[in-house]
Amino acid sequence: MFGASRGVLGPVGWDVPARTGCPVASAAALRTEGDHVATASILVVDDEPAIQDILTWSLAAEGYSVATAGSGEEALTRFEEQDFDVIVTDIVMPGLNGLDLLERSRLLNPRASVIVMTAYAALETAITALRRGACDYLEKPFSMDVLKERVQRLLQYRETIWKDGLVRRALQPPAAGHTLVGESDAIRAVREQIALAARTSSNVLVTGESGVGKELVARAVHAASARHDGGFVPVNCGAIPETLLESQLFGHLRGAFTTAVQANPGLFATASHGTLFLDEIGEMALPLQVKLLRVIEEKCVLPVGGTKPVPVDARIIASTNRDLEREVEAGRFREDLFYRLNVVHLTVPPLRERRGDIPVLVDHLVERLNAKLEACCLGVERDALWSLIGRPWKGNVRELENVLERAMVFGRGELISMRDLSSDQGAAGGTPPQDLRGAVRRFERQHLMDVLAATQSDKRKAARLLGISLASLYRKLRSEDDETGSAASKSQRADDALK
Repeated sequence: MFGASRGVLGPVGWDVPARTGCPVASAAALRTEGDHVATASILVVDDEPAIQDILTWSLAAEGYSVATAGSGEEALTRFEEQDFDVIVTDIVMPGLNGLDLLERSRLLNPRASVIVMTAYAALETAITALRRGACDYLEKPFSMDVLKERVQRLLQYRETIWKDGLVRRALQPPAAGHTLVGESDAIRAVREQIALAARTSSNVLVTGESGVGKELVARAVHAASARHDGGFVPVNCGAIPETLLESQLFGHLRGAFTTAVQANPGLFATASHGTLFLDEIGEMALPLQVKLLRVIEEKCVLPVGGTKPVPVDARIIASTNRDLEREVEAGRFREDLFYRLNVVHLTVPPLRERRGDIPVLVDHLVERLNAKLEACCLGVERDALWSLIGRPWKGNVRELENVLERAMVFGRGELISMRDLSSDQGAAGGTPPQDLRGAVRRFERQHLMDVLAATQSDKRKAARLLGISLASLYRKLRSEDDETGSAASKSQRADDALK
């Protein structure tokens, strides 16, 4: 963080330096490990056109790619079109002010460094902005040299952090275990809910799409609870036949059925004083749901072939990727069991709703995969990272891990490149479509992702390269997201129609 600085008054209150060449130390072009040059992009947000012009001229003279916005609302539109490295914004503006814009930028452009501009009278507001995540502030009036110095130092700091991450990953041993990774507001909210849920022994229902990490959430609740010394016993209710699942959960006596050559206490008894994790609870058959409800209510299990109830003390955490309320309405899930399980409800957001977490997730997964594959991958090149951030991720974190593993297996360098990711495209979308229209859509979507990666998600530039309008590009991207989000509901409606 840098202190405030006053400048000498020039036109409209600014000290405008003479135009000079871009020195080597303050070049806007940042050279990456792959020896390719990427020009830093800056967004200037101010409601005074004269200030926009001066800042744009000064920063563009240093070689930066500069865009402007005359209001907070216009800046939000810019965020949709392009990702920026640095945002320079005034605090006091009509409509959406600088503080509100700062909050929005953390969601829409999480990798950007934000510099706020403030008058001396608004210094307390600038301090508030720093507390909310701004990287620096400038007190008006200020010298253009000071602004360029601050921007340069922020970009150099980002570059240093990126390179240090590669070195640290090369030298440090991989982190052990599975953790809930991310710093987005969505994942922070999940962590807060986990902490609250861990304080009690109430049943927990974890919901979310496949691959988002529902079991990680369940394990985190268990680890933070008073039952952490007891066992965490997971069971996938959809992977075991109904008759076998009953004996697995409640146990059986020796000779209870033909293959019962010895007694089995069951998973409820195994998880006593610990946690029983019922994964994919929505797949459980109705007859077994009745028996599970009785166990929850009476805290006893009746082993298969037995006549005497056995007391158990296990906390239940269940998970599902289904909408259980709709399942109840369709008669596929018992309403009373739903209410018994849904005492504490935790929802895990899909990866596409927390794209800002993808860089740190990639780092974490690369470390895990290095240990698994006995590899020494240092990370992901920038263009490849932009490509990963822009994907729809229908399979969420699980799909991301599979893509990285495949790239590490077939990759040849120390960094995962776009070329390594391109080998994944044939498998990323599942079975290739046989019909011509499906094949064309598949190719079109991949080509869109490649162009967006090449332009570092600058949608306006991507549309120009593709030869289509910006509105057309947005329609194509939205149609893919809509298809992703509606696939499950379409399947559900089909099931309801057949019922």
